[in-house]
Amino acid sequence: MTAQFRPIERVDGYLPIADHGLIGDGETAALVARDGTIAWLCVPRFDDPPLFAGLLDRQRGGRFTIVPEDLAASRQRYLGDTGILVTELADVHGGIVRIIDTMTLRSGADLTEDVPAARGELVRTAEVLEGRVRLRVELEPHGGAEVDRRGDGLRVRCRTRPDLALQLDADFPLDKPRVGVALRQGDRVHVVLRWGGTVGRRAQGEDPDALHRATLDAWERWNGNILYEGPQAALVRRSAVTLKLLDRFENGAMVAAPTSSLPEALGGVRNWDYRYAWIRDAAFSVYAMSRIGLEHESAGFLAWVLDVVERGGHPRVLYTLDGLQAPAEREDASLEGYCGSAPVRWGNAASGQRQHDVYGEILDCAYLWAKRGGTIDDSLWARLHPLVAAARGAWDAPDQGIWEVRSPPRPFTYSAAMCQVAVDRGARIAGALGLEGDVAGWRADAARMRDAVVEAAWNERYRAFTGHLGGDALDASVLALPLRRLLDADHPRMRSTAAAIAEHLSAGRGLLYRYLPHESPDGLPGGEGAFLLCSFWLVDNLTLQGRLDDALDLYQALCAHANALGLLPEQIDPASGAFLGNFPQGLSHVGLITSGVSLAYAMARRGGAGTPLAAPRPARR
Repeated sequence: MTAQFRPIERVDGYLPIADHGLIGDGETAALVARDGTIAWLCVPRFDDPPLFAGLLDRQRGGRFTIVPEDLAASRQRYLGDTGILVTELADVHGGIVRIIDTMTLRSGADLTEDVPAARGELVRTAEVLEGRVRLRVELEPHGGAEVDRRGDGLRVRCRTRPDLALQLDADFPLDKPRVGVALRQGDRVHVVLRWGGTVGRRAQGEDPDALHRATLDAWERWNGNILYEGPQAALVRRSAVTLKLLDRFENGAMVAAPTSSLPEALGGVRNWDYRYAWIRDAAFSVYAMSRIGLEHESAGFLAWVLDVVERGGHPRVLYTLDGLQAPAEREDASLEGYCGSAPVRWGNAASGQRQHDVYGEILDCAYLWAKRGGTIDDSLWARLHPLVAAARGAWDAPDQGIWEVRSPPRPFTYSAAMCQVAVDRGARIAGALGLEGDVAGWRADAARMRDAVVEAAWNERYRAFTGHLGGDALDASVLALPLRRLLDADHPRMRSTAAAIAEHLSAGRGLLYRYLPHESPDGLPGGEGAFLLCSFWLVDNLTLQGRLDDALDLYQALCAHANALGLLPEQIDPASGAFLGNFPQGLSHVGLITSGVSLAYAMARRGGAGTPLAAPRPARR
């Protein structure tokens, strides 16, 4: 069903986070607002400075706008299961214009290959569907720009980035970066923004429609690989496309989200830069993608993780897309932040934290790699082997934990459990492949560590596992323990834990807080929204407990939080339902996929049916 037109409504001059769609090319990504504005784009890569940052400052952030004058309402949709976005805008006079935004891919691109596919250009096609429309076209780079004529278009030099070459072309006269153009029903125009190596290609006569068709073909060939016919099939497929849009095609690295500093509470300071690759996120993504037939993406993420590890050094929590240390965190006072939520931050201090779960994430990735026939040679094993010993020594030591707290470290339960995973997977790898290691000793250690975690994390008052060993506060991260196979979801203590978390950390309507800051201090003022991934973990626990009706009801309620395009944020404001945190958030879409697949299999088993995963759908031509 086609979405209805909705009025444009702003809060303090900002559109809701949910009123944006994601497009990308495997090298970077942009957010397209429902008012026809490109509100966010970093070029040439995800983690480069933003070219447009209107999302973080409506006055000074910069934007790329194509909008009818006197805009009244709009709606958005994707072209099938692709990364091409359609925005339809209606003015107060009855005119309607359709804008198709395509971040172009090279002709014949195969998105299952580990090679760059991006052309470094954005094609914006506007077509008047009804009435007469006067379009306003404005290009405003963040920090301002110098503009001069170049052929039939404009050459743009950003003042803050003199090394960045931009070219703006259109099939109507352009003599400045702010122009108006009068169109009537049936008229169709293109506006093309190029950066990097694509600047100057206008002279080669490339047809924007041909570029769009080549990109559409590439996406349709790729999405024919998705295997899923379970609950919320359309949303699961959109989640797969979203994860692909967060993937750097060239090397398999995946950013946690394409944005920085979208707040976890409006007006608060919990604003972080997520444009980097987390080992943990890669591990969860590997599992999700492989379960719906996207084996290439799964292998790509695995290979990226293992390549990073093989370079040596103590494993970090997150890396740049090239596998290097992320830049130091800094605050940018030149931008006011989304709805005034300062500070805006670039870089991420979590890169320097100790989070002991990383040992388990890496060894689990290596285990999955080996299970699928991947090679673990002597060089790679020489890097992995010491991580087993490190996990044995660190399992009960304090760290910053999965939530990257900025309070004094504690021995977090999830970190301890993942150290056990590291030792267990190390034993399995060495035993299966005949590699060097004390296989029997590691197996015994893994069993002792599991028993120790189960005892030390248990709290009799809550009848639940707590967030840290010997602790007295609940933390939704322990819902992941059955997913990492520390113990079964229907273990009496795990059942009791899931029930306690569902009650004590409830934010209403199936939403969960990941913890309560006044009970589990994290070193930051204020609070945050409900964390979507935690609720999907609760779905998984209910499914594994055999409570399929409860699991399905919760899953459907969570999926209902997706915006009209099927996109999810990191967090939800329980009071208003508004999106919070960086957007779209990869881990939220990972949760939607894995919970859907688990439910689909469980429902098929209950009904005596076969696999719920379908054969690949032929690409639409």
